[in-house]
Amino acid sequence: METINSKLINWASILDDKTREQALATARLPFIYPHLALMPDAHLGKGATVGSVIPTLGAIIPAAVGVDIGCGMIAVRTQYALKDLPQDRKRLREDIERVIPLSAGHNNRTVLATAQPRIAELRKLAAKAGFDPGHYVAKWDLQLGSLGSGNHFIEVCVDETDAVWLFLHSGSRGIGNKIAQHHINVARRLAAAKGTVLPDPDLASLDEGTAEFTHYIKELRWAQRFALLNREEMMDRVITQFGRWVGGPVRERERINCHHNFTQQETHYGKSVWVSRKGAIKAEAGDPGLIPGSMGTASYVVEGLGNPVSLNSSPHGAGREYSRNAARRTFSLAELKQAMHGIEFRVTEAFIDEIPAAYKPIDQVMHDAADLVTVRHRLRQIINVKGD
Repeated sequence: METINSKLINWASILDDKTREQALATARLPFIYPHLALMPDAHLGKGATVGSVIPTLGAIIPAAVGVDIGCGMIAVRTQYALKDLPQDRKRLREDIERVIPLSAGHNNRTVLATAQPRIAELRKLAAKAGFDPGHYVAKWDLQLGSLGSGNHFIEVCVDETDAVWLFLHSGSRGIGNKIAQHHINVARRLAAAKGTVLPDPDLASLDEGTAEFTHYIKELRWAQRFALLNREEMMDRVITQFGRWVGGPVRERERINCHHNFTQQETHYGKSVWVSRKGAIKAEAGDPGLIPGSMGTASYVVEGLGNPVSLNSSPHGAGREYSRNAARRTFSLAELKQAMHGIEFRVTEAFIDEIPAAYKPIDQVMHDAADLVTVRHRLRQIINVKGD
């Protein structure tokens, strides 16, 4: 842990100058209390740094929550061991790719029976919140149960005991992005109208007690619920395909589902604050959590230590060292194939920007997080599914 100043505490041993300056700019905002906590996976983000925990008094910065509201992880530990699995791993990968829409803009053709009660819940929640999700995306209901692209993934993993885990990462898809972008723009317009000078326009905030703040919180909470249910829906489909592949039903030994782009009210250092975790998970003492590495590297099942200086938080992944464009210029498909040796995945140049070398080493991130979480399991991938 490094105290950069009284308003910025840093856990990242790998931290570039631009990311440090971005975090410093956010930490200088007058309503930050008690300080901004920078996680080990911190890297440059939109407005606010990805991998930061941002506590605010009486205001929220929509861009500090992130554009993929409620993005997070879900993992299920099955009763199966590595020795129980068929050899044809490609078949399971293709079966998962068949039942879950992958890539940006790809959605379900119809609302499946498994998704119907979840959609019904979301419709009721939206009505209670007083807004129509269709105002943002006409067919938002067809997005539930779809993965997206970028660093989102579905994996079959095994832990140190060879127990098999099913693991995936996704969020609120296009509907969450549209909601986030709308409120980021509202905050920017309000700041401009008041003549507020900001180091970055995307650090514009909404003041608690205003209509704009209330609308944002209602729609944000809805999007956070959408993201959680989206992961649940996909995991249920993965479990079905895995059971067919392995030749028997899946008995869940454990299920963990956690956000890493969200905000909620918490009490820290004697005051009630809005804690926005942008690329960070809640890690109160005993909280279960998931910290994935990059494509082809280890992931971790963890338990929070409740570190008060970190505002009870921990990293959410490895954190990028290369931008997507820089990664595509730097690395090759041959290098990606080498990094993914022994893992079943769809071989395509579209995934070059997800190569492990484009990210911080996950083991260094976990070393930096030693006073934030304890490791319960270390997972290694055997099957990887991604969207282009």
